[in-house]
Amino acid sequence: MWSFGIQFSQFVDKYMFLLTPGALLLGFLFAPWLQHAVGAIPYLFGYSTFVMAMGCGVGHLRQVFRKPGIMLLTLGLAHLLSPVLAYLLGSVVFAAQSPYVVGLVLFTVIPLGVSSVIWVGLSQGSVPLILALVVLDAALSPLVVPHLIEWIFGQLVKIDTLAVMFDLIWIVVLPTILGVIVYEISKGQAKTRTAPFMLPTSKLTFLAVILLNASAIAPDVLDLSHDMIKLVPMVILLVALCYGVGEVGSRLFMKGDIDASLQVTVAYATGMRNISLGIVIAMGYFTPQASIPVVLSILIQQPMATAFHALHKILTIRRLAKKGMSRYDKR
Repeated sequence: MWSFGIQFSQFVDKYMFLLTPGALLLGFLFAPWLQHAVGAIPYLFGYSTFVMAMGCGVGHLRQVFRKPGIMLLTLGLAHLLSPVLAYLLGSVVFAAQSPYVVGLVLFTVIPLGVSSVIWVGLSQGSVPLILALVVLDAALSPLVVPHLIEWIFGQLVKIDTLAVMFDLIWIVVLPTILGVIVYEISKGQAKTRTAPFMLPTSKLTFLAVILLNASAIAPDVLDLSHDMIKLVPMVILLVALCYGVGEVGSRLFMKGDIDASLQVTVAYATGMRNISLGIVIAMGYFTPQASIPVVLSILIQQPMATAFHALHKILTIRRLAKKGMSRYDKR
């Protein structure tokens, strides 16, 4: 039974790029029957955040602060440069005050994606660093998300900043702090010991958040189908651009010989976002139209991560081949 839980969790990780759009589709199809459960979303999301944070301790966070340059670079690329680019690109296609532009910017200001930890590990990046960055960014989200939206849009978008901050504290910050405390009390053993149960259930709650949010916006998506022709390419471009910002930005700002593990870590951190949280915020504080770009990113983020992983592997082979020491050739 315990081994089944681990195997199921690994299965979900492997096929996340199919399961997330599948959950989205099921949410649309069964919307009338699922909408009564939408109130459970904050609790489901809080549980997923808690399980994620159980893998991070104070020591991991210290690693981030020992490399303040990497921390500031990553958060700057993810939450300053990317939102500005999203706003400029969105304004070219839609009006600056369009809710679609709000949704595009919202994608870039929500916290870093938990699934980036998996991809960084697969790409031989720094797992402790990305884990600490994800936890730290989640803790900062009550300040980052509402204030960046307010800074970019000003009076064009009305947002209850205090309400957003309060909600983020309850569904993100407190579960994160609790998870770190559990890690410290158990000396890092809690997540491993509970993994056969908590890992698969946290993956299921993550998918449930997507499912329920999709059911909540289903009526509005049908009414906005005529805008998809312009919106889908914009979301694809934006997600790809976020990866590019991390890849190019790390090369430009890291002095000396580029550490490939840090570079791929920064690229995944800037490329992936906590979309389920983005949908919760969009549905709670913005128009349904603003949530559409965030929802569409569910269909794009994981496949884009797969494509970036393949591209990074090719580039790494070429770079190491020039040095005559390809680690991939040794396998």
